[in-house]
Amino acid sequence: MRSNTILAAAFVVLWSSGFVGAELGTAHAAPDTLLAWRYLVAAGVLWLVVLGRRVALPRGATRRQVLLGLLIQVFYLGGVVTGVGMGVPAGTVALIAALQPLVVAIASAPVLGERTTARQRAGLLGGLAGVALVVAGDLGPGTAPWWAFLLPVGGMLTLSAGTLVERRLRPPESPLASMALQTGVGAIAFVASAALGGRLAPPPEPSFWVAVAWTVVLSSFGGYGTYLLVLRRNGPLRVSALLYLTPPTTMAWTFAMFGEVPGPLAAPGIALCAVGVWLALRRPDPDPALSGSSPSRRRSRPWSAGGSGTAAPAPAPRRWPSAPGPRCRPRPAATRPR
Repeated sequence: MRSNTILAAAFVVLWSSGFVGAELGTAHAAPDTLLAWRYLVAAGVLWLVVLGRRVALPRGATRRQVLLGLLIQVFYLGGVVTGVGMGVPAGTVALIAALQPLVVAIASAPVLGERTTARQRAGLLGGLAGVALVVAGDLGPGTAPWWAFLLPVGGMLTLSAGTLVERRLRPPESPLASMALQTGVGAIAFVASAALGGRLAPPPEPSFWVAVAWTVVLSSFGGYGTYLLVLRRNGPLRVSALLYLTPPTTMAWTFAMFGEVPGPLAAPGIALCAVGVWLALRRPDPDPALSGSSPSRRRSRPWSAGGSGTAAPAPAPRRWPSAPGPRCRPRPAATRPR
């Protein structure tokens, strides 16, 4: 239980680092330039580790991870980062991305057969309301054309689809092998995009490479690595609900690094996010009908001779015929069946 809590906290912090890295990198280069060099470096490091450790790739791993890499990494990050580069306000992008838990929760029943409780649905809606409060000050058209808002929407939908597909497939390959294959797909896609647009050459500013290192270590290795671990351990609903905590965590990053002061609705929004996540991730209460420790269950439980050792109510006195004779006398209490 404690290890899951630590892993969830690490996932929230590391996933949030990607937004900060995007702000660092796109200040000096186009979005696909940053993504191309981020994925080239990350894929090179991961494949050196995979080949050095001779990590086995199960049959069909490439086919599965190409699909997941396109959904979870290429289309998601491409839509989100490009939308920000087109002028969509960061708060609006965060709010759109926060719709992902609701999409996953709604689709989990028909796709995975995983039903949500009323408390979980209330938690998801409460978390969404908290995110709306946190980013309310950033809402607005900004300088982006109307169609640019469709980019983060598409990215959010593809991340939701990738989350469900990964859970449905339950790939046997290790997280290291999954990350190597998915990152390789991202490198090919973003390098091709940047090269076709004549934007592959990196800018001369050293701060660009600081942003690349930031996104490789914290976002690619840390963010997506913990994403895969939480998804495989706890399922799509839990990993999606944790995404509600990334907008306020990103605000803490940007305040510490860029001096961006949160708006007046940030504090109540963060509190509402925390309550929503607690409701969505809280373990269900045990069913009293299945628990022998419930007082009402103990009162209604019939007495039987072959019990499990739990103290049972004393049986009603047995009635015997009223005719005289030794056989008509009641049994002594010590000889009654237990």
